[in-house]
Amino acid sequence: MRRVGTIRTGLLVGAALAVGLLAAFCAARSTAAPAASQANQIVVRTAKNVMLGKTILVTRKGMTLYSLSAETRGRFICTTRLCLSLWTPLVVQRGTIPTGAHLLGTIKRPDGRTQVTYRGKPLYTFNEDRKPGDVKGNGFKDVGTWLVATPSPTRTAPPSPPGYGGYGGYEG
Repeated sequence: MRRVGTIRTGLLVGAALAVGLLAAFCAARSTAAPAASQANQIVVRTAKNVMLGKTILVTRKGMTLYSLSAETRGRFICTTRLCLSLWTPLVVQRGTIPTGAHLLGTIKRPDGRTQVTYRGKPLYTFNEDRKPGDVKGNGFKDVGTWLVATPSPTRTAPPSPPGYGGYGGYEG
């Protein structure tokens, strides 16, 4: 009878040890998960745009992404309150590696935030686009031309509607 009690005690201790190890393992994984998800984060995806008849880059919520032709080699043009009232930079937490399309990267904005880039050009959404599929900012002219970001090497803008142009007069 004493031997059965010793076996039961041994089994209980072993089971408690196994449960403890499992709990420790799960706790370690749950605290590491946010860091891993921050390191590689899908922030951009592709979508077929009916109006343009081609595939474009969009946010996770499906909003069209644009780049400004004049923003090259780390030079930011859209930094003023007026520009930023129309164009919202696609930003991520520092240390995030954006995924979802080939050739994504990041760059530090003049205000210190980390902005997502495609082919080295900073990405923005246009505040006049109200729903997924809108491309109202395509061809918008100012100190350059705002174009829909596409995963193809060539990008063309439609002619701007009469009277539809830049917001002018800002300094970058």
